[in-house]
Amino acid sequence: MRHLAAALPLALAALAGAALPARAGDASRGAALAEPCAACHGPRGRSAMENVPSLAGQPETYLTLQLILFREKLRDVEPMSTLVRELTDAQVEDIAAYYAGLPPGFPPGQMPPPGAALLARARPLAEAAHCNVCHLPSYAGRDNVPRLAGQREDYLRHALQGYRDGSRTGADTQMNGIAAALSAEDIAALAHFLARRN
Repeated sequence: MRHLAAALPLALAALAGAALPARAGDASRGAALAEPCAACHGPRGRSAMENVPSLAGQPETYLTLQLILFREKLRDVEPMSTLVRELTDAQVEDIAAYYAGLPPGFPPGQMPPPGAALLARARPLAEAAHCNVCHLPSYAGRDNVPRLAGQREDYLRHALQGYRDGSRTGADTQMNGIAAALSAEDIAALAHFLARRN
């Protein structure tokens, strides 16, 4: 039974990868489809809403995968699962292409000033956790690995806490093991640090 439990996340990841559409997304069609998304994720993908991620500049493959996971309820998070359930593969690709092509960052005037103590604490934590291996040295993400640089600080904190306590699920649970060793103070410092990368 333990082997089945360990294999399940890998199987889900493989299924999700196999479901990825093969065509290139059309960003102009995606812009029209994404208009309702701005209510939560902000104009041009820069969220001003607490615990809601910015989507601008995320890797296209990552966005495509997340939308498919929401649509297929492999990542069952409301209201996302309901909002995307009728999207076709082509529409998913178009929305992903639109957001991937937008410049990342905070909405104007939303970036709080940096805290020197938090930044000093976070740098060695990020190095020890080898965040740069998957998320790249720039923390810009790649393929199905999300961009962390410039993401909302509260969202990063919320996501890391979810990984640590096991409440955040999906196709990839590797982050659960990494976050398990982090204290609340570590999480706050890492979120502060990553939000201020550009």
